[in-house]
Amino acid sequence: MRSWHFKPLHAAVLSAALLGGAVTVGGHVPLGSAQAQSNPVLVQGLPDFSPLVDAVGPSVVNIRTMEKVSSSGTGADFPGFPGMDPDMLEFFRRFGLPVPNMPRQQRPGPQGDEEEDQPSGVGSGFILSSDGFIMTNAHVVDGASEVIVTLPDKREFKAKIIGADKRTDVAVVKIDAKGLPAVKIGDVNRLKVGEWVMAIGSPFGLENTVTAGIVSAKQRDTGDYLPFIQTDVAINPGNSGGPLINMRGEVVGINSQIYSRSGGFMGISFAIPMDEAIRVSDQLRATGKVSRGRIGVQIGPVNKEIAESLGLGSKAAGAVVSAVEPDSPAAKAGIQPGDVITQFNGTKIDKVSDLPRLVGNTKPGSKAAITVFRRGKEQQLSITVADVPADETQIAQAQADSGAAANAQTLGLRVTELTAAQKKSLGISGGVRVAEATGPAARAGMREGDVILAIANTEVASVKDFEAALAKADQRKPVNVLVRRDEWAQYLLIRPQK
Repeated sequence: MRSWHFKPLHAAVLSAALLGGAVTVGGHVPLGSAQAQSNPVLVQGLPDFSPLVDAVGPSVVNIRTMEKVSSSGTGADFPGFPGMDPDMLEFFRRFGLPVPNMPRQQRPGPQGDEEEDQPSGVGSGFILSSDGFIMTNAHVVDGASEVIVTLPDKREFKAKIIGADKRTDVAVVKIDAKGLPAVKIGDVNRLKVGEWVMAIGSPFGLENTVTAGIVSAKQRDTGDYLPFIQTDVAINPGNSGGPLINMRGEVVGINSQIYSRSGGFMGISFAIPMDEAIRVSDQLRATGKVSRGRIGVQIGPVNKEIAESLGLGSKAAGAVVSAVEPDSPAAKAGIQPGDVITQFNGTKIDKVSDLPRLVGNTKPGSKAAITVFRRGKEQQLSITVADVPADETQIAQAQADSGAAANAQTLGLRVTELTAAQKKSLGISGGVRVAEATGPAARAGMREGDVILAIANTEVASVKDFEAALAKADQRKPVNVLVRRDEWAQYLLIRPQK
């Protein structure tokens, strides 16, 4: 592979100036001219990454994993892909190509009774501390019977898995070595979009490979537990678990994922922010597992129209509560379906995914302040955060269902009173039952049997309350309706004809 070395452009300009010549670079005017002084050049050259490689390279390791498989079959045999090597298996499994992860007993070929170790994957990692703690991705060591770490000086060690957290894709392994060169951890908050960054890893098993690019975005929400750092640094299978390094030689992220339609690098890669990774690794090193908080709510996003109709303003922010688990911390704190959570422990909820991250980072058993918007007013509640069971999936999930309606002149609703038995079975004290939904109400998603808890931002306890609230509502504008269906509650917008 041909290697290029870039010198800063300002050095070439300066050399020409010393020789008495006038130089333009890509159409730019000379630096000493009056025009250049009035319009300063913001970017004057390309960086030289070689000092960063010298500083951080000795701390980046190659990680190979072994998996116990039947002695009569290979651990990487998949339908249509017999005998796939570990690098390509990692390529297919992690980066989007449709290779089913079949149980060993269902793989083609004869199955023996004895098991032996076979290569199962390759990845990267970096040294956290001089006594042998190494950080990598959880998916790199997932299912491994043996982990082998190769240092840049070619020494090999068998590593012990200290702990792995699948939600954040962070793992810590330990090798029996002393005096190792540890990386420096950078401040992710100082990282800027457009800043140069570099990656070192083992793509396709090619050790000590350096790639570079810029930060494309921060706080990129991909639906996972963490907001990622997005870059255009070339990342391929085998880079997983390697460091993302800033121009100060500090690690700011763990290279973890790419966006790809083909399985190969397409200019979009994602790294786990180091502040989150260190928080996880500290718990893994201390206890071997990660404790997270939960409050027991199902939530959805608040769009602009819902926000305006509820009186929250034009900014779509917060998380609307669609369901509250019985006997959960949220239920005990008085949170209700239809509440919009706007703050947690003083931090604003700008988007729905902010809430599970804030709650998850809260120590179980601790008290937290939560702000909810209910019936046009903010309320302050105190909640005791519970612990997430180890095998429980993330409780708070983003769901989008704002309700749509066609043009109509009336709501198309007929409602009846709820019986005392119905209220008791639903665990509510008020509301009315939808006996018929036609026209715009039906188009908004309402149906017979739904329970209306509030309309036009007014709580409904009876048919009389419903009629009074509807009479006050401006039916030239969309009317918000809080609807309970089974154990779920959501807001629907019924639109009148314009």
